Amino acid sequence: MARILLAEDDDSMRDFLAKALKRAGHEVISCADGDEGLSVFEGQPDGFDLLLTDIVMPGIDGIELARRAAETVPGLKIMFITGFAAVALNPGSGAPTQAKVLSKPFHLRELVDEVARVMAA
Repeated sequence: MARILLAEDDDSMRDFLAKALKRAGHEVISCADGDEGLSVFEGQPDGFDLLLTDIVMPGIDGIELARRAAETVPGLKIMFITGFAAVALNPGSGAPTQAKVLSKPFHLRELVDEVARVMAA
């Protein structure tokens, strides 16, 4: 299974997502925001198979986190979770073009299935 870096600023959402992914067999390292996510990623850039990040977070947002991660590890699989996909991922956002977007609200089963699809691609 995948080693996932999860960056989500909502505590309860982060806990739910991490638990669902762990139940599906993934290893999940959770971060409370983009700044913490970037720090963890920079400490072990080759240690993750997937970056799963909210877009709208205080400090470094998910797009900037994904951009920096993709520059460090080309081909890193990236998935955004957001309630603001249409606004945040406009063509000039700088988001990695290969990133998958899962719009909130979603069922935890959808998340697990989508992670499996992204990892299989």
